[in-house]
Amino acid sequence: MSKYRTALPQLGSRLFLTDGGMETTFIFHDGLTLPANAAFDLMRTSAGRAHVETYYRRYIAIARENGNGLILETPTWRASPDWGDKLGYSREALAAINRETVEMLAGLRAENETPTTPLVVSGCIGPRGDGYDPGQVMTSAEAADYHGFQVSIFAETDVDMIGAMTMTNAAEAVGVAAAARRAGVPVSISFTVETDGRLPTGQDLGDAIEEVDTATGRWPVYYMINCAHPSHFASTLEKGGAWLGRLRGLRANASKKSHKELDESTELDAGDPDELGAAYRELRRRMPHLSVVGGCCGTDHRHVHAISLACRRAA
Repeated sequence: MSKYRTALPQLGSRLFLTDGGMETTFIFHDGLTLPANAAFDLMRTSAGRAHVETYYRRYIAIARENGNGLILETPTWRASPDWGDKLGYSREALAAINRETVEMLAGLRAENETPTTPLVVSGCIGPRGDGYDPGQVMTSAEAADYHGFQVSIFAETDVDMIGAMTMTNAAEAVGVAAAARRAGVPVSISFTVETDGRLPTGQDLGDAIEEVDTATGRWPVYYMINCAHPSHFASTLEKGGAWLGRLRGLRANASKKSHKELDESTELDAGDPDELGAAYRELRRRMPHLSVVGGCCGTDHRHVHAISLACRRAA
């Protein structure tokens, strides 16, 4: 059964880490092939599963070394029906892999959790389409129906929460939150933003957060920003507003390139881990409630380690 579903520890003052860019790490650093950038596909083989476990153990070691908590996101960002169809998975096989990833992370928690390093298991849900491009936007009802597939599976496992990552539009985020509310599972919503700090649809980040809160009775436990460099959304945060109090997490890119530039790149732009850590430190000084920090595209354990050390100095 879940351990923290009714009392998520990252809602306090303790700093919690996440992992970095899982897919970019596997592809560019580890030389693996990920069809459709779907990390869950590695779970098909014992060798693939062992590789995924090693990835998580690296972040657990960082969290334990620095006395941080850690959010363990399942590698299921693309383990949803449309992506599963593209990779030849039946609904039953897809459901089984979603459950298997939770079992793996629950086992790692049982083996590695300490009083100073609580480990939260989160069922990761990604967008129906691309994480950079909203494409054809669903209605919130359509999104609730589509994402309800993964939500209902996770609700019956040991996950403490659901993490909706790289959401490109408010309607889809409303759908995920509505499905989580029906299942009685806490959910965090993480929005992708462009170099101007707005969602790919052009909507202001604060307006998107308020839209989701209004439509779902504030069901998300908190919101996050992902897949952008801190310099891209600095001006958005400086505007202020009540919605800033709902923003508790950040998974930034190390690269300052736009999403279009990243899509067209043939080499990984990993940026500077220490520079990224310094940016996080300044953000945490300005927003002490920013308690969930990690990386997105192009980041790896080096960046998360630097972020952890920098945020500790900020405290």
